[in-house]
Amino acid sequence: MSDDLLHILVANVFFAPWRYGGATIVAGEVAKSLVRRKRARVTAFSAMSRTDLAPYAVFRTQSDGIDNFTVNLPHGRATRDLYDNPQVQAVFANLIETLKPDVAHFHSVQELGGGLIETAKAAGLPTVLSTHDFWWMCERQFMIRPDQTYCTIDPVRVDGCAGCVVDLEAVRTRDKRLRSVIESADIVTFPSAFARDLAVRSGIPANAKRAAVWENGVTLPGSGFFEAQAARRARDPRISFGFVGGPSHMKGWPLIHKAFSHIDTDDLRGVLVDGSIDGSWWTDHFRRQVAQMRGDWEIVPRFEQDALDAFYAEIDVLLFMSQWKETYGLTVREAIARGIRVIQTDSGGTTEHPLVQPSHLIPIGAGPELLMQEIQHVLDHLAKHPEPATVISYDQQADNLMSFLEASRT
Repeated sequence: MSDDLLHILVANVFFAPWRYGGATIVAGEVAKSLVRRKRARVTAFSAMSRTDLAPYAVFRTQSDGIDNFTVNLPHGRATRDLYDNPQVQAVFANLIETLKPDVAHFHSVQELGGGLIETAKAAGLPTVLSTHDFWWMCERQFMIRPDQTYCTIDPVRVDGCAGCVVDLEAVRTRDKRLRSVIESADIVTFPSAFARDLAVRSGIPANAKRAAVWENGVTLPGSGFFEAQAARRARDPRISFGFVGGPSHMKGWPLIHKAFSHIDTDDLRGVLVDGSIDGSWWTDHFRRQVAQMRGDWEIVPRFEQDALDAFYAEIDVLLFMSQWKETYGLTVREAIARGIRVIQTDSGGTTEHPLVQPSHLIPIGAGPELLMQEIQHVLDHLAKHPEPATVISYDQQADNLMSFLEASRT
């Protein structure tokens, strides 16, 4: 790789070959795109927690041409260390001194700590922070209350968190520290206008001109996908529903279970994904619930990006019943790029796509009746599959990132 390429040091709590969650997928796919197309050199910094390695030891791996330096975080760390860890910052400073990158790009840094941004700035690096959730504003990361309902506080102010946390004074300390740290970043990006606007109303960052929307890309359908989709539809004309959220209240599983247990037909099929690493989501309790649902349902294991097409070719409708305001909604974009209908809740940034139908959005907190209406609407219009929507790819997202990185250096 040419020495004159921009060298980006990427920090995310997980990174390939260990990855889990949407932010990790985005961080990894964007990095791979830049390296594959020789637009940049990328090095990653991430975390692990292993008892067979010394605390704060660094383990180096390589995947897809990207070196990943993973710091080993010991168990039993203090609460403050989860968001502001001087020992991790020291490791990061040594890495910067050794690698001499041109710019630092931060994704989800829970466990690593927000102080990494200050470390990069102290080393003279331009910095871009790309938020993926509400971690910078909410100790609970997703603005979900202990009673498993979405927190509607807007703007977010720490004094409004008293009902959700054990130690409000500790939360005030966290909030003050992270708000200070985020001001160190040259540019702060958000995956949707919803996420950006809520953060700006909440004073993060204080200089709103540095807040920008950096929309996530997706893995677009490959050659042969639409042929495989058409062949499956011809082979089995029943409408096929898909759900990847797992059997949790916040992802809307109780609604799905109730709605499909009471609809008046068995002429459908469904695919449920077990997104856990160890296949533990769908326990016997939830499998009994699946058995109560009308139609033919199967549970399939989690899959990686190279198997997206195989999954989506099997479904006609994606069920996205999130009970909280999410910042983006990766699976929604993956689905509509493949001509798959989405039945979804009015869940924040997930609705910012070209096929959204506001009149069909199901309000968060609604009972199963509205979902049953949407299911019946789909079943009554079997042949009316939507056309694929235009969605940006990871290559396009990576190109957009390069614009932010260049701006951070001026």
